[in-house]
Amino acid sequence: MVTIGELASYAGVTVRAVRHYHAKGLLPEPERDNSGYRRYDAGAVIELIKIRTLAEAGVPLARVRELLRAGQEEFAAAVADIDRRLQAEIRERRRHRERIARLASGDSLVLPPEVVEYLDRMRALGVDERIVQAERDGWIPLAAHSPERVPEWMARKRRQLDDPRLVDFYLILGQALDRADDDPRLIELADKLAAYLTRMADERGEDYVDDIDIELPLIKLMDTLAFATVPPARRLIELLKQRGWTGWTKLERVTSTPGATP
Repeated sequence: MVTIGELASYAGVTVRAVRHYHAKGLLPEPERDNSGYRRYDAGAVIELIKIRTLAEAGVPLARVRELLRAGQEEFAAAVADIDRRLQAEIRERRRHRERIARLASGDSLVLPPEVVEYLDRMRALGVDERIVQAERDGWIPLAAHSPERVPEWMARKRRQLDDPRLVDFYLILGQALDRADDDPRLIELADKLAAYLTRMADERGEDYVDDIDIELPLIKLMDTLAFATVPPARRLIELLKQRGWTGWTKLERVTSTPGATP
């Protein structure tokens, strides 16, 4: 006969664990001796080792009692069921780890890899981070709304970044971010952007410029995000309208304002 401390030591658990198994009804609690101490026999040691082994294998305590009393076939079926549950938990934990990894990688959390690559390329070209952030904020709802079109849009964006004139536009816009609405740099920027859009529409067709087929509320949301990050964008749109183009997220050709600079 052994004490509860000795029992715990032989089975490789704590005294607290033994008491917990008593409370759960997994291990019968023996009568106390004349001195008021619990005394356990060798069978209790074996039973406790079985309980510990099942618990360490991931078997819920609620099922340990069932398995201790199961026959060979019933035991095998129960173990197979527990294994399936553990496999499902492993897959779920892997998904959690992937999400945690994306949290550490910034843009990758909410954007497809090709969009993240595009944003990183903008940074490498020296585009102001505020412009990159405006692009990112716009792509988040757009990619969530139309994920199937992201590869198509990104292919076009990559081709556009191959054009030094567009890169120059981004660099000029970065210089204009902290300037007032009447700053001549904004007018220069509007001239360059309007010329670029017109040339692109003439070469590739207006559908190539205006291919954002999404609902108006989403367009307004994306415009609002851009205006919040790049305040001069609102004034820039006004200047573009005088030069034959309107819109930010969704560009459209319009009749230029009479008397405006060509």
